Amino acid sequence: MTKIQTKLSNNDSVAHITLNDGKGNVLDAEMMSEILAALNDFKSNKNLKLITFTGEGEHFSFGASVEEHTKEKCNSMLKSFHQLFFQVIELGIPTASIVSGQCLGGGMELALITNFIFADRTAVFGQPEIILGVFPPPASLILPMKIGQAKADDLLITGRSIKAERAYEYGLINRIYDDKDTMITGVNEWIGKHITTKSASSLKFAVKTARSIFNSTLLNHLPQLEKYYNEKLMTTNDANEGINSFIEKRKPNWTNE
Repeated sequence: MTKIQTKLSNNDSVAHITLNDGKGNVLDAEMMSEILAALNDFKSNKNLKLITFTGEGEHFSFGASVEEHTKEKCNSMLKSFHQLFFQVIELGIPTASIVSGQCLGGGMELALITNFIFADRTAVFGQPEIILGVFPPPASLILPMKIGQAKADDLLITGRSIKAERAYEYGLINRIYDDKDTMITGVNEWIGKHITTKSASSLKFAVKTARSIFNSTLLNHLPQLEKYYNEKLMTTNDANEGINSFIEKRKPNWTNE
């Protein structure tokens, strides 16, 4: 069973990736591999003007697989996950996330890398990694650039979640819609008005130049945070305790070391 669905629309100028694992659209190794394969296929399509990400069902994504965050697996997991970000940067094709329900952890980070985020009023955004004793490398870099340091600190250090209205106030999302159906219709209208009328090759130049500092920050610093996560964070007792306690469905016993 595949964990994503892909299709083309708007005379094959818009590619849609739908996360669909039948549960919470968890970004596990299998799903990440399928997304990477789809993005790689898009390299040869010179007519693509937009790539959208959405989640099947009520939720966008519950996040990355906690089971794959254990000390034994996190190195390969992070490397694969971060390749998604590098691939989006390399493609330079405009991207958009269409969000309903929970958009948490790695799921929120996937949304963050896109140029545009659209949400309905059921959407909830959060980076709860600190609750498990860890931190989110991509969000640690992207959130300050997108919404400012103070608001980024609020989300990254407390691990709290915010609803669509607050996310809009923060400047995190571009538009709010009343429900998912209205959002799909509204986004399709937005695509027809603002994207498909333009040159696919020129849109790539626009994305890469508009994001020159953004992309440089990720390309240079994300590998550093990945190393910091693996070589520093995951040598602590509490990072491992947080992950293991979640998997074992119990409260963590912090030792503060």
